[in-house]
Amino acid sequence: MTGRDRIVIMVIVVAVLLGGVWMEVVSPERKQVSQLEGQVATAQTQLSSAEGQVANAKSAQSQYSAAYAATVNLGKAVPPSQEVAALIDQLTQASNQKKVYFSSISSAASSTTGTSAVAGVEAAGLTQLPFTFTFEGSYFDLEHLFNRLAGFTKLNASGDIEVSGRLLTIRSVALTPSAASSSTTGASPVSNLSGSITASAYVLPSGQGLTGSATPASPTGGASVASSTASSSSPVSPAIVKVNP
Repeated sequence: MTGRDRIVIMVIVVAVLLGGVWMEVVSPERKQVSQLEGQVATAQTQLSSAEGQVANAKSAQSQYSAAYAATVNLGKAVPPSQEVAALIDQLTQASNQKKVYFSSISSAASSTTGTSAVAGVEAAGLTQLPFTFTFEGSYFDLEHLFNRLAGFTKLNASGDIEVSGRLLTIRSVALTPSAASSSTTGASPVSNLSGSITASAYVLPSGQGLTGSATPASPTGGASVASSTASSSSPVSPAIVKVNP
């Protein structure tokens, strides 16, 4: 055997050994590395998703207090109970601001005459409370008061709901000469008209709470603070609440 033959045999042996090492060691390791890379990519995707959920949760948490306050303010427009005393308080304040005498309030028979706004609140399952309000004052003062009552809860030009009192649907208005010879509020001039308004207020459906078990500090918890807040007869502070167009 020549030296050249020995070299060829040695090269073949080395090649066989290297092939064996590749098949037994390197190839399985490469396969395992590929699998690990796939697992790492999956873990990174899951991590990105979790980070997104955390960011969304933090954003919702930062907005929770404002959303809770907005819900409570909406509860002043449509409370979970009748809240007639609070309604009287709001009417008294509004009439005093417009220099009109708030004469009386009484329950009225429910009217079947509807508008698109009335149909909307009825479709939402809200319970109607029909009332008749009587005021005494001058024509223009009564006009300003009626506009004020209709604007207790309204949509502004930007699509926000402005809440400054109970949601009222005015169904009819009647003006008649007043028998009063002087303003009962002590202000002049003399009242010369009596204005009668037939309107509907609304309450949430029976058994439906305003905020459920949510509290100002947490979405879950015990008794709702909003119920007692919404049922207060204290003056209603104006609030603006974003809604979807």
